[in-house]
Amino acid sequence: MSMLGGGLEPGSDPCSRAGCRTEASWQVIWRNPRIHAPDRRKIWLACDEHAEYLRDYLAARDFPVELSPFPADAEHAPSSPVSIEGP
Repeated sequence: MSMLGGGLEPGSDPCSRAGCRTEASWQVIWRNPRIHAPDRRKIWLACDEHAEYLRDYLAARDFPVELSPFPADAEHAPSSPVSIEGP
């Protein structure tokens, strides 16, 4: 069980949405251009249910944001994330 509880196996990565314990399947890659340099990007993890919610939350604040599949291991990481334009 992970430190977050909910029955996750060690090494699994839960969704970043508050209260969600579902395993992540997406990376929400973003930065705040007011405080982050262009090469600084932050990553939130998201399950299928919350990926769009988290993307929309950041896009509503005019933050550059991208969604990319979250691989089970680093060997299968995508070469470039899929860019999703905000509203």
